[in-house]
Amino acid sequence: MVKHKKKGVIKFVAHSKTVLLIAKRYGWLPAARYTNLRDVRNIDRIGFLDIDWKNYNFTRHLKVTKEWRPFMTVAKDVERRNDINRTLDQAWELSLYCEHVVIIPKDMGLVDELDSVIPDDFLLGYSVPTRYGGTRIPAVAFKRPVHLLGGRPDVQRKLADIMPVFSLDCNRFTLDAAYGDYFDGEMFRPHPIGGYERCVVDSVRNINALWNSYDLSKVQRDGREKCQ
Repeated sequence: MVKHKKKGVIKFVAHSKTVLLIAKRYGWLPAARYTNLRDVRNIDRIGFLDIDWKNYNFTRHLKVTKEWRPFMTVAKDVERRNDINRTLDQAWELSLYCEHVVIIPKDMGLVDELDSVIPDDFLLGYSVPTRYGGTRIPAVAFKRPVHLLGGRPDVQRKLADIMPVFSLDCNRFTLDAAYGDYFDGEMFRPHPIGGYERCVVDSVRNINALWNSYDLSKVQRDGREKCQ
């Protein structure tokens, strides 16, 4: 069973060395894809090891996981119900070399089977819907600790009122910072002073503020009560 703190959500970001150093000062952990480890070469431990899900290579992923021993990694997305057993087999193997493995169910055929088919040794993963795609399974179907993958920080926080969020990865604010925009706690807008690093710092601080009062165990209790 996944163990978690009573309060707080773990946050990861994958980007440049500059962003990783800034985020670290505010409690975030470094992330990287197994296909690109350039910016984490001088980091003691990867927080979140992501995958190239469109061109997934389990052998390469497993090799990097063994070498780096990340805090968390993610198995290949379950896009078809028939893929679940293979994904679980791979997840068990990955779990030998990290503390948490995320399973991302995407096939609607799993909507009523998330807890019965996917062992609670694993975190569930929810790919936050964007114009590039995302999880089609309704957020209300996720009843146990979830890792949120991508999306806007305001959308991620709203999802946490529906599902119990254990952790998240967020890179969106790094893209906006390149255009002088930052996340003000509600939306992205032009920074009043400007500057890439200032945009990143203020975005990270405001995202942290969104989660300061978040209590994972309370969300789980409320969810159970609604089901009774």
